[in-house]
Amino acid sequence: MAKEIVEAVHGLEREKGISAERLMTAVEDALLSAYKKTPDAARYARVDLDHDTADFRVWELMLPPDLEEELLAEVEIEEPTIDPETGEMSEPGEPEIPPEVLAAHSDQIDERDVTPSGFGRIAAQTAKQVIFQRIREAERDMMFDEYQDRVGELITGIIQQSDKRYTLVQLRERVEALLPKSEQVEGERYDHGARIKAVITDVSAEAKGPSIVVSRRSPELIRELFELEVPEVADGLVEIQNVAREPGYRSKIAVVSHANGVDPVGACVGPRGSRVRMVVSELRGEKIDIIPFNDEPARFVAKALSPARVREVLVDDEARQSTVIVPDDQLSLAIGREGQNARLAARLTGWRVDIRSETEFAEEEASMAYEEEEASGRCAAIMTTGKRCPNASLPGSRYCGLPVHQALEGTGTDEVAAVAGEGAEVGESDGAAAAERETSLQESGLAEDRTP
Repeated sequence: MAKEIVEAVHGLEREKGISAERLMTAVEDALLSAYKKTPDAARYARVDLDHDTADFRVWELMLPPDLEEELLAEVEIEEPTIDPETGEMSEPGEPEIPPEVLAAHSDQIDERDVTPSGFGRIAAQTAKQVIFQRIREAERDMMFDEYQDRVGELITGIIQQSDKRYTLVQLRERVEALLPKSEQVEGERYDHGARIKAVITDVSAEAKGPSIVVSRRSPELIRELFELEVPEVADGLVEIQNVAREPGYRSKIAVVSHANGVDPVGACVGPRGSRVRMVVSELRGEKIDIIPFNDEPARFVAKALSPARVREVLVDDEARQSTVIVPDDQLSLAIGREGQNARLAARLTGWRVDIRSETEFAEEEASMAYEEEEASGRCAAIMTTGKRCPNASLPGSRYCGLPVHQALEGTGTDEVAAVAGEGAEVGESDGAAAAERETSLQESGLAEDRTP
């Protein structure tokens, strides 16, 4: 039995990469556990295992009563636990002194050989079970060590099964990853046996083995796919500065070239669109806009709203806000379906984007200029010449002291001609005309300003 154990341990060390020392230590623990299950087993014992020959002996540890009482007082008493499946309460066993604590007081403890006769067969079975268990644990640890540094990396797997909670993806033999519902793209089908690319987003160690979580929604998937398809990106000649994505619908990427003569957009598009077409195919038809990165915010925002044409961009550096003026026929294209194009442009650039049509912006500009003139205290009346009255308005009024201008209060219009036309029926047209002549003289500086 001893020879078989040694050969098995060294064979596993070569095949699985698990150290023989680790496996031998596991066998020691297994033999001790097996001994404690034998009738009349000593309460405290240890196992000596020769790692070269696998010969072993079991030694009973005989503690002085006062030492045992002292060490037990330092052991934390476990609380009763409730089985989550059955709901039954389980009482903890008697407190035991940990082996490392006993080893620290070995000079005060006597030992005697209590190796059971006929223990070889039981020991062999126990050692076999423990070795298999430790192999699985070691493989899980090795897998965790391998994948914990690969977060953000693109992987290719085969779909094993799919349900409402998650899709199981096999990465390689005995290594599987989870694609949760929250990381799946709406509308995509995950058929059994289909090959799929995804990005590793999380690797965590769990009791049943490391959990590898992958994603199809992550913006990193776009980066990794372009790095796979575009040599210039893989070599660092072209860099993807930022990615804005609405999975399954549309993505925008900002690219910049670090080499003279290399067009970043052309490199990503490829000959006749072959490179970007491969990425779109992998993303099941998701549209991709490739935008040249620009340090100047106005130009960058204008390009980010592609495919819409932009007339002008006004930026507020402090608030990181931009106002984009587009032709009237480009407004809906710039905003996109349900605001998608504008939303992606804002994410890509990091600037708040406010889109206005040329007509709307012109009206707002005119209104703002008019309000500024009102705030300045100038008379709001529009004379028959089409010019605005140069006089100052009276306190608490929008108009100056000229009667014809004061008559505009409450009429809903600032045009003197409209009121003068109405007043002609009651003989007021002459007064209005005189007032206009007086105002005209004031404009030319030939009359004295009698405005209160």
